[in-house]
Amino acid sequence: MVADGKDYNVSKLELVNFPGGPHTFELAMKFCYGMNFEITAANAALLRCAAEYLEMSEDYREENLIARTEVYLNDVVVQSLEKCVEVLCTCENLPPIVEELGIINTCVEAIAMNACKEQLVSGLSTLDCNGESTELKTGCMEWWIEDLSVLRIDYYHKVITSMARIGVRPDSIVESLMHYAQISLKSIGKCQIWNPARPNSNFGTTENEQKTIVEALVNLLPTLKSSNVPLSFLFGMLRMAIMVEATVACRLELERRIAFRLEMASLDDLLIPSLRAGDSLFDIDTVHRILVNFLQQIEDEENEDSGGYESDGLASLGHGSLLKVGRLIDSYLAEIAPDPYLSLQKFIAMIETLPDYARVIDDGLYRAIDIYLKAHPMLSDHECKKLCKFIDCQKLSQEATNHAAQNERLPVQMAIKVLYFEQLRLKNALCGSSGDGFLSQKISSGVPSAAMSPRDNYASLRRENRELKLEISRMRVRLSELEKEQVVMKRGMMEKSGNGKTFFTSLSKGIGRIGIFSGPGGGKRRKPRGSEGKSGRSR
Repeated sequence: MVADGKDYNVSKLELVNFPGGPHTFELAMKFCYGMNFEITAANAALLRCAAEYLEMSEDYREENLIARTEVYLNDVVVQSLEKCVEVLCTCENLPPIVEELGIINTCVEAIAMNACKEQLVSGLSTLDCNGESTELKTGCMEWWIEDLSVLRIDYYHKVITSMARIGVRPDSIVESLMHYAQISLKSIGKCQIWNPARPNSNFGTTENEQKTIVEALVNLLPTLKSSNVPLSFLFGMLRMAIMVEATVACRLELERRIAFRLEMASLDDLLIPSLRAGDSLFDIDTVHRILVNFLQQIEDEENEDSGGYESDGLASLGHGSLLKVGRLIDSYLAEIAPDPYLSLQKFIAMIETLPDYARVIDDGLYRAIDIYLKAHPMLSDHECKKLCKFIDCQKLSQEATNHAAQNERLPVQMAIKVLYFEQLRLKNALCGSSGDGFLSQKISSGVPSAAMSPRDNYASLRRENRELKLEISRMRVRLSELEKEQVVMKRGMMEKSGNGKTFFTSLSKGIGRIGIFSGPGGGKRRKPRGSEGKSGRSR
């Protein structure tokens, strides 16, 4: 630099963008003048970049600073996961030259390889000693997961991608993602979630970083079939994605994963707060999309399973999951119904999305609609009728029917319909039909026509099979109600007939004491003689 300078009397040189700053330059000068110092994981990457900047190669001296730092990185750092993480942390403040030198890729591959070795060690320990395997495995997983949480998101993304490629267990990757999200996204508080009008100026940089983190973590999630990601984590990430305004693709991916196991969700999971001003308290649109995805998956599974009907009847996986989701959505509707800002269109959209065969009984739906009518007294008669038409009076239990018959919030036509079907049910119960007429009508109406195509024929039979399953479930519910009523009636009769039972018991004991076929002497029968025998028999 002095030789290239125009002014030979220059007394000051400026090293622009020198890697590592003055401290690293001082270490390089100590190396030049033979002063001892230690190369560590904290300064190895800095010295390597500084040596490249200062052209300290083998052309000028053997074992120059470039060679010395390369030996340390390749022989010492790559053998330890902790040292690789420390080197990556020092690379965050270095110029792009650190990427060109391959230091980052070397550390990333070394971290993935060391994690894979730890996985193999824990697996061998499981085979050797079953008693201590769980603790050892958990300990091995925890220490490297904790170490990775200090990395910047771009470096962390590289590490997890390399781990997945090498073959680290998907469950371990999921646990690492959950821990990283908990550490890096903990600054998002509940006050921000429930305050849509918060100032953006204070959180601008932080929210941009958090948006990048959320999108990167969702992109790193293993495939649905390779790992079982906890639903609570998926719902938490979905709330974060909505709050930091992540991309549409990121949110749709989370909704698709949640829909894949929606039957395992809880009511609290679905209560996602809405951040749009003037909207309802809860994010109804997101839950609606999740429900649509779930129903689409159920339909796709049924279309793939074209080899006949299930042999286990109601125990089929798709139908059981659908019934669970039906109960969950009814509970969700009842929870959001008191919201004064919830529009009728959104409420009806949630109701009609779920098919009729997803509900064995309509008690939950009736309860949700009744709560909505009570919270929105300004609805017109036309809107009330439009809402109440989704209730199937034949699918209401005895308790719900009694309540609906006396409910003044329901339209008059709805109350009359409820009373009519209640009388019809009582008539069938007295006649002993127990709904056989309705069932036979369903069976007769579902006979496929010969003019139908094979595809339509199969679809009709599958729909008929679903209706039969639903009717059997409804009959079981009705049977359980009748059994409960029978037990109550029997207990009442037993209590009322307590005195009579005592009387008949004493009478039977008295009759038992009368020896009709045995005498007092011990049971031998005495032969009658003459008139004594006749008189004895007449008596």
